[in-house]
Formats: sequence, C-alpha cells, structure tokens
Amino acid sequence: MPANLTQQYLKAEQEYRQAGTPEEELVCLQAMLREVPKHKGTDHLQAQLKQKIAKIKKEMQAPGKAGKKGRGVRIPRQGAGTAVILGGPNAGKSQLLASLTRATPEVAPYPFTTHQPIPGMMPWQDVTVQLVDTPPITPDYLESYMYGIIRSAELALLMVDLGADSGIEQCQDVLDRLNDTKTRLGRETCLSEEDVGLSFTRTYVVPNKIDLPEAQDRLDLLHELCPLEFEEYVISAQTGTGLEPLRDAIYRAMDVVRVYTKLPSAKEPDRDRPFTVRRGSCLADLAGQVHKDYIEGLEFARVWGSAVHDATIVKGDYILNDQDVVELHM
Repeated sequence: MPANLTQQYLKAEQEYRQAGTPEEELVCLQAMLREVPKHKGTDHLQAQLKQKIAKIKKEMQAPGKAGKKGRGVRIPRQGAGTAVILGGPNAGKSQLLASLTRATPEVAPYPFTTHQPIPGMMPWQDVTVQLVDTPPITPDYLESYMYGIIRSAELALLMVDLGADSGIEQCQDVLDRLNDTKTRLGRETCLSEEDVGLSFTRTYVVPNKIDLPEAQDRLDLLHELCPLEFEEYVISAQTGTGLEPLRDAIYRAMDVVRVYTKLPSAKEPDRDRPFTVRRGSCLADLAGQVHKDYIEGLEFARVWGSAVHDATIVKGDYILNDQDVVELHM
C-alpha cells in the first residue's frame, strides 16, 4: 500500500534533512510523525520514526553526547537553495565554483587542492543559489562532515574528469564510497520509507573538460561502462562550454518560486531581493519568512500575479506562484 505522504510531511522531512543539531532533528521527526498518514501502508514508517525519536532523546540525555558526529563543519544556508559539488581528485570542482560564482577557491592542476568546503553564491536572474565546493571523495578518503552537507543540499553535482583516463574510475569510486553509507546520490531527494536513516540527494552528473583532446571518447566510454540514471550536463568549467544550461538546471532543481513584497503605502514592490519559497508553499509560509510575528498576526494579503486579478484579497492558505507580488496586512 503506498504511503501517500502529504505536503506537510514532506516539508517536515526537508527540514529534518537540513537540521543542524539533535534538538532540531527531534522537532522535525516529531512533526513527521504527526503528519504521516495513519494507515496500514505507513505502519513501518511510523515505527521507524518512533525508533529515531527514541534514539535521539537517549543521545541527548547521555552525558557528553550533546553534539552529533559528522556535524563538525556547518555552512549557513543562503539563497534559494544549495547545490553541493562532488567528485574525485582533479575533477574540476573548484574551477566550476569559480566560474559560476564570485568565490575564489584555489584552482590548480593537481589533486586535493580543496581541504575544506568552500561556499559561493551563483546568480540566476534576480536570485542566488548557494554552491559548495568540497574535498575529493576516494575509496580511502571521505570526511565525516560530508554526510551532513550532502544530506542537507537540494542537489548534488557529481563531476567526472574527462581529461584523464582515470576519470571514469574515480566517478565510480565516489558512487561506491557513498553507497557504502546511508548518504547516497539519487534521481530525487528523499528519505527511504523503509529506513528513515537512509537519505538520497537528487543528483546531476557533470562530465567536465569536454574541450580537451579525447574527452568525447572518454564521455562515450563513461556512457558504456558507467551508465548513470542522473540528468547529465556536459561542460568545460574552464572555457565556459555548457555552463549556462547547467546554471539554469541548478536553479530549476531548487524547486522554488520568487515572491516580491510591498508595503501598503508603497506603489511598487521591492524587486531587488525577492523571497524564495518552495513550490507549493502558501501565504502563511511566506509570512513566517518575513517575520515570525506575522505567522499569527497575518489577517489577509493583497496579491498581484498570473493566477489572480490585481489586488485580490487572499488568506493564509493561498498557494504562491512565481513572481507574485504580495502586500501583507496584519
């Protein structure tokens, strides 16, 4: 029997993936348990959630267990969402970050240049998306903090080095290394209904250095020897080939809508810095982003947008659309 998980459950699940402390995880798990549909098809999932809640409570009560293993490096979330850049040594991760953002990571033609995660903000029209460059993953090298970074991201970019014969093997090494853990790459971002601890992050495969000699032959070999079910974007991070389609795809993967706000006394909205909310979010979700007091104090809003007439009065359950203009009334 399918679980038929609700939007409220999926929202709590996303917040759980992005939680930075055991206390935050506990709140999210309790919300997931409240929101999960109660029927025979979710009996196992409910049991999994109860076990996770009991385990976290026990860990929080144990002396000296306040922190969580693997959370040693935290990167504050910014922008419309986060894409984490993964790959083997010398795949071009830092060059991609430098080409798509204003970040200035060390870029060098030798492996293991990156030792710590480096964030940068990628512009897309009037919003930004956070990209995070990471140390390489090999059969013998995977930093413990990487699990939290991968789990909390909306998207993973798995880079493949087309400039060397070893690139395909290194790509497979990344997949194998992560498949030995409960933090894995997948076609969609989700938690397993059979094992709440098993997390999948939506992934694009990004073969890089297509401008180099024999790169096309290596790409054909990648498709033959290591066929991946992920969406593929072939690029040269150094010359810029394919970067704009990749930029658009990264933004689309965030699955957000832009909302512009205006004061009742203003004629025009503030179009410089729109709010971004996950697609399917309602007016009440936006109100909470604007200010926590707005959640309970919101009376109504006027909306200008593609789905309504100008200045239509709506309540908190109104579903927001891309580029809506919202005037909140308390």
